[in-house]
Amino acid sequence: MADAVVQLRCGVKNDGWGKKGKASAAAQLWSKTPGNPGIDESKTYSEMWMGTYPSNPSYLLSTGEQLGDYLKKNPQLVGKSVKDRYGPEVPFLPKILSFSKALPLQIHPDLKLAAKLHKEDPEKYGDANHKPEIAIALSKFELFAGWKPLKDIQSLFKLKPLEHFVPSSGNFDDETLRQVCKALLSASPNEVASTIAELQSIPESQFGTDSYIPGMLDRLSKQYTECDNGNLVAALLMNYLTLGPGDSVFVPADSIHAYLEGDIVECMARSDNVINTGFCPVATRDSVELFGQALTFTPHDAQGALLPRRKSDKGMQGKTDVYAPPISEFSVLCTALGAGENETHQAIHGPSLMIVTKGCGSMKIPGNTTVGLQEGYVFFVGQGVALDFSTDKGLAVYRAYAE
Repeated sequence: MADAVVQLRCGVKNDGWGKKGKASAAAQLWSKTPGNPGIDESKTYSEMWMGTYPSNPSYLLSTGEQLGDYLKKNPQLVGKSVKDRYGPEVPFLPKILSFSKALPLQIHPDLKLAAKLHKEDPEKYGDANHKPEIAIALSKFELFAGWKPLKDIQSLFKLKPLEHFVPSSGNFDDETLRQVCKALLSASPNEVASTIAELQSIPESQFGTDSYIPGMLDRLSKQYTECDNGNLVAALLMNYLTLGPGDSVFVPADSIHAYLEGDIVECMARSDNVINTGFCPVATRDSVELFGQALTFTPHDAQGALLPRRKSDKGMQGKTDVYAPPISEFSVLCTALGAGENETHQAIHGPSLMIVTKGCGSMKIPGNTTVGLQEGYVFFVGQGVALDFSTDKGLAVYRAYAE
């Protein structure tokens, strides 16, 4: 009989925007899986992936078998509801991300567009799924997410260096914003650089509540040159947020975003589709026209991007919170225990992936099996399994699941 709880060995990525060496939480957690190599201080470590996505799959630590293959042979582990909807599969993709500079300015296509792009270019768009996602801060987390209120954007674009980017349509609505965004993304390198220089010569007081803009333009220009179109779109059009550990945002499919600095737990629908138009080399950018067509306009304020953290009824001792985005593919539990505390997760009727992000302890599963927990340990948990957690020194666990 197949084991319902198995420890995993996960893959790591080394994108240039990642944090270097031991400064990366992704590297720290990945390196603590038994058998993984130590951290190379000369490398950047950007993402640790958990799950079955084929470009960076997880493996059973005990046998080396791919988790996806294990589930195909043991479909009962995902539960009937998930199997009927998604097949013998984990329908979500959790990650640990660490980044010291802005990730590409991006959106993820919705289901309809993803299916079209996958059919037209399956090598570039490797699946037909959408990719709504959440990001939970493990450290101070800076990001751009969604659009500022229209009235605030309209006010900003009355500044002399920006007036010519606004079409003369009269009303300033979401369609106007789409055209402004496309105009900024289509501006030549020289126009981007000169616009930034002109904005930085204006007193901060003229930016109203967005007085951070000149300084932010300077910061972004040092990361991706003063010619990168993403500098203007992010600083002028998008909500700039700073979150603390435990705070979270929800990014719907087709919602514009760019993460700036921090360490996070990220979870998304099982997809790797992305459309990039800034904070990346020109040669790797996607069509501005495609980006503009795909844009949606939710949220339209900073508050609308936040995802509340609530107590979960999955935790029997009250030590478990849940991040539950308004989608069907996943929710994420967070269990935080102090020294000497314990918690029980009641059985979940679907698959889950769990990572220990802090501390150590033990996990007891039915059949009187007790498993040691250490930072960086990752587990797949099949449906219908209750878990008992205990710790002498303290423990933090994130667990993404579907039902």
